[in-house]
Amino acid sequence: MTHFSAFSLLKNALGGHKNWDKQWPDSEPKSEYDVIIVGAGGHGLGAAYYLAKEHGITNVAVIEKGWLGGGNTGRNTTIIRSNYLYDESAGLFDHALDLWQNLSRELNYNIMYSNRGVMMLAHNVHDVQSFKRHIHANRLNGVDNQWLTKEEAKEYCPPLNISPDARYPVMGAALQKRAGTARHDAVAWGYARQAAMRGVDIIQNCPVTAIRRGPDGVVEGVETARGFIKAKKVAVSAAGHTSVLMDSAGIRMPLESYPLQALVSEPVKPIFPCVVMSNTVHAYISQSDKGELVIGSGTDQYTSYSQRGGLPLIEHTVAAICEVFPIFNRMRMLRKWGGIVDVTPDRSAILGKTPAKGLYVNCGWGTGGFKATPGAAHVLAWTVAKDEPHKLNAPFTLERFRTGRLIDEAAAAAVAH
Repeated sequence: MTHFSAFSLLKNALGGHKNWDKQWPDSEPKSEYDVIIVGAGGHGLGAAYYLAKEHGITNVAVIEKGWLGGGNTGRNTTIIRSNYLYDESAGLFDHALDLWQNLSRELNYNIMYSNRGVMMLAHNVHDVQSFKRHIHANRLNGVDNQWLTKEEAKEYCPPLNISPDARYPVMGAALQKRAGTARHDAVAWGYARQAAMRGVDIIQNCPVTAIRRGPDGVVEGVETARGFIKAKKVAVSAAGHTSVLMDSAGIRMPLESYPLQALVSEPVKPIFPCVVMSNTVHAYISQSDKGELVIGSGTDQYTSYSQRGGLPLIEHTVAAICEVFPIFNRMRMLRKWGGIVDVTPDRSAILGKTPAKGLYVNCGWGTGGFKATPGAAHVLAWTVAKDEPHKLNAPFTLERFRTGRLIDEAAAAAVAH
């Protein structure tokens, strides 16, 4: 049996780029860049790609403490949707959903995007009222969403149990057909290859330890494990580490970090046609292209940087899934993991400029980060290039927590966000 290192597999996945030695971790970074992006996940690599492609800024370095796509991008549950309640959220997430549609062609890399639909179950009167409110708000914003009776939900997703005797009886569902799934880490690989081909340096295994500001408060660059790297602009897009880095620049962030757990079952033949989410049981489920059932829960009840989380939460999630889908009662778990999500008081992102000149931040996505990947990357690149917000991310400022103009998807989501 032939054995491949993770490095060689990544190199092959990224197309064996001819300038690999100049772009990847065994090369030394340059002493100065126009832009440094901290975090080589989907958001950071996507921003580098759009900076190069749409704004002509190629003297860019994406610096990653580990390996490309090895953080939350490699730990999500693949779900993509835009049916959020508030105008600001719907605009940004629907922009991302539009970009998802043709991203494989854009990047010349198969991200395995599938418009299989996302269905949100209503188990009580409050759920029914909340989802119908969402549907009307979405339609006013040009976002597709529709109401299904429980019989229509069963027809769309045959494994669903709609018996009135169920512990969590299904009273109906909201369905966004344009939503779906994509391979969790392929988007990072696709963006990385295209960014590298345009001259962007991607530097792995190089932790950023601090952001340096000059006496006038202007950003000068970043301190790393390989020494100081000078930059005119720095954008932080590093889930789970943003607070520490921003604190080094003298900026306090309203963030808390929580484990977010998920698991996959043993693989089976295709049986589950869509994504199903339920806030009442705090769980969601889909089926991967490998045949595994992908099951996730809400965030843990306590703050932590653990990438495992606590067992009781995931056990409760699996029990609830088995009650809503009894057909899966005898399935066996294959593996379980956890990611670290940064959460703001209103469960909406912070995306834009900071009080420090030349310093930008993209964080606080909670469980919505993967859904937003191309949209967040696109508007972050715009903001960095022009030093002003795109109209879609203009409301997602750090200042909103001082003024009180919150985008409170925490209360509005009616699902596990």
